[in-house]
Amino acid sequence: MLISYIRTAMRRTKYEILSDDNSFYGEIPEFQGVYANAETLEACREELEEALEEWILFRVSRNLSLPVVDGIELTIKEVA
Repeated sequence: MLISYIRTAMRRTKYEILSDDNSFYGEIPEFQGVYANAETLEACREELEEALEEWILFRVSRNLSLPVVDGIELTIKEVA
């Protein structure tokens, strides 16, 4: 479920080439603060995926909600 969630979220990424240094910038609009910048598109994608994973783990550790992505909902359940 987690891998599907990450893959689906990554498909929503918006990329652009920055004119000042021709590097690649990527962000996932529904995930505030998840962005990356790198010299190649592949490096940008890898950094963005890592940023997304860290963002998810941070929110889970703080019991914060996560966006629903194409019907995939990650919920935090209490463990006894």
